[in-house]
Amino acid sequence: MIIKYEIYSIMKKSTNDAIVVGFALFSMFFGAGNLIFPPFLGKTVGTHYLIAVFAFVLTAAGLPLMGVLACAKCNGIFPDMAARVGKKFSVISSIILVIAIGPLLAVPRTASTTFELSIRPFFPGASRLVSVTIYFIITYALLYNQSSIVDTIGKILTPGLLVLLIVMIVKGIVSPMGNVIDTNATGVFPMSFVQGYQTMDAMTVTILSSLILGSFRDKGYKTYNDILKMTSKAGVIAVGGLAIIYGGLTVLGSQLSGIFPGKIERTELVVEISRRTLGNFGAVALAIVVALACLTTAIGITAASAQYFTKLSNYKIPYKVNAAVLSFASIIVASMGVDNIVAFADPILQVLYPITMIFIITTLMGKLIPDNRIVALTIYVVLIVSFSSVVVSPTGINADIPALKAFLDALPLSSAGFAWLVPAIIALIVGKMIFKRNDLVDHSVTAEE
Repeated sequence: MIIKYEIYSIMKKSTNDAIVVGFALFSMFFGAGNLIFPPFLGKTVGTHYLIAVFAFVLTAAGLPLMGVLACAKCNGIFPDMAARVGKKFSVISSIILVIAIGPLLAVPRTASTTFELSIRPFFPGASRLVSVTIYFIITYALLYNQSSIVDTIGKILTPGLLVLLIVMIVKGIVSPMGNVIDTNATGVFPMSFVQGYQTMDAMTVTILSSLILGSFRDKGYKTYNDILKMTSKAGVIAVGGLAIIYGGLTVLGSQLSGIFPGKIERTELVVEISRRTLGNFGAVALAIVVALACLTTAIGITAASAQYFTKLSNYKIPYKVNAAVLSFASIIVASMGVDNIVAFADPILQVLYPITMIFIITTLMGKLIPDNRIVALTIYVVLIVSFSSVVVSPTGINADIPALKAFLDALPLSSAGFAWLVPAIIALIVGKMIFKRNDLVDHSVTAEE
């Protein structure tokens, strides 16, 4: 009986821990700025929303989960995975990644989303530049007291935002806002898959996953197998929650496909959904919660980015200076507006996301990749093809290079935005044939080691 009770107690503890960390993972994956993408996707695809949900969740939830598992497997974060290509490559790619999820894309988007969702609908004459400047002044001021105030607000905001969104989704499904129409959308799966890049969660999680892995160690899980097992359990909970939220918001967006057949801003669509499902009270409540949630996200990422660059400079550049520079840069980008930031981000993510995916997948493959040169070959091939695609893309640099465009068009899946995929597979196979020496450092060690 005593043995059975002890086994039951252990199972109960592991279940409770998985649930707690699962919600923490959910919070990490689902930033308030992410809620602008599923509704717009639903409006775009109309009756094809089920395919869109599946593809979007793969990149917006499934890939970040794989990222956490990859970090658990190598007992590190993105710089450790990138080090398999080389030390210089690891440093350069990590800097680019931190800048992208910091002052270049993700953080400015939180400020611009706050303006368009929480200020402009109620104060139409408000200045965007003044608003985002005030936003980052507050962000900078709170960077030094984030441990108490911000953490407390965050613990309240995530459940609050989740409840508000679930109520909106249930209300919209029970009482549809409009008829879902066929928008004649083509290439729904690849388009929705690539849209998932915009959440930037796979990139973010490979930088910040040490927080999640550390929480498991603090709870007494020390061995590699235990941490991987608990991460998998927590991941199922997080991905399940994200699938419900992303799926529900996509359905709500599809209901407005006939009401707003023309162009509409992503944030404006979210405001319309909140008003049509929960009235003016819902719009106000969503505005307040989103503004505060975006602020806490901006504070957390800016702080982490400033700390990264301070450490990178061997502490020669003070944390305060880095935080100030990052905040100022974020103001400039945030003044562009959400839709312009999304358009600006697209070609950048078309390069960064395939690289991130390759690192995650090859790390999860473990000893099936017996030599680090196989990873290096694959990464460089993907980098060349992805960057070349952006060079000739109308939404990228749009350079007039007919020979390069003809070559890329001849690659399988090029029209779907995955010109890099088949070359990556070929590079992986060729690399395994050429490089036989086993110089892979096995990071699958216990946390104590």
